[in-house]
Amino acid sequence: MVKRKKSRRKHDTQNSASSRPNSAPESAEWIYGQHAVYAALGNPQRHIIRLIATPEAKNRLREVFPSLKPENVNRDTLDILLPEHAVHQGIALLATTLQAIALEDLLIDLASQAIIVVLDQVTDPHNVGAVLRSAAAFGAIGVIVQSRSAPPSIGALSKAASGALDILPLVQVTNLARALTQIEAAGFWRIGFDGGAAQTIEEAPLNGRVALILGAEGSGLRRLTREACDHLVRISAPGKLKTLNISNAAAVALYETVRRQTAEKQP
Repeated sequence: MVKRKKSRRKHDTQNSASSRPNSAPESAEWIYGQHAVYAALGNPQRHIIRLIATPEAKNRLREVFPSLKPENVNRDTLDILLPEHAVHQGIALLATTLQAIALEDLLIDLASQAIIVVLDQVTDPHNVGAVLRSAAAFGAIGVIVQSRSAPPSIGALSKAASGALDILPLVQVTNLARALTQIEAAGFWRIGFDGGAAQTIEEAPLNGRVALILGAEGSGLRRLTREACDHLVRISAPGKLKTLNISNAAAVALYETVRRQTAEKQP
């Protein structure tokens, strides 16, 4: 039994070599997981190169996209094509990479109230994906990361973002300090999060346009990033554990910002 299994996997690998992540076209990427794939399929900016699914996942796909006809594969084939430990839910899509969005374009024609999330050296794709998901849920206009610290795995990021990558712009900038200056010029309060700050988020100005700036777990915000902030704040935690991971902190910050802005709109 073991020998046959090894032989089958070898055969699948040879037949599918052109679609493995490390041999995909430079302008394409594997996306996996139901929500991430469905969002990419619904994004007109994507061009479908290959869509593969197990019979079970194909039946679910047909309910949403009845005209699409994915290739039938088994889970072993998906495991070979995708990164190790990828939670693919039986479906994967090879599609063109989203076109990069410049910060200047993100800051054009903004409403009087707008939220941007800025991540300083947050590199884990699962964390960035989770932040993207929260940012999309709370109506932020974009998430900004530094290009040299951008997550290396788009597939894992897309899965963690649960489709948000195809809904909300992920903007990469070369120089984060310069980007924060541009954000200030666009009329944003720059609110940095620091567990040791004297001011709490409840005391921060969250009206109008707000940039929520969060650093990597452990190292936090870098010096130049801290100096570029208008306010440094902390999230009040009444429990015995006083710290939150980056994705949870972003969700709390977004919730409080939206709550305050919504309250200010009330007559």
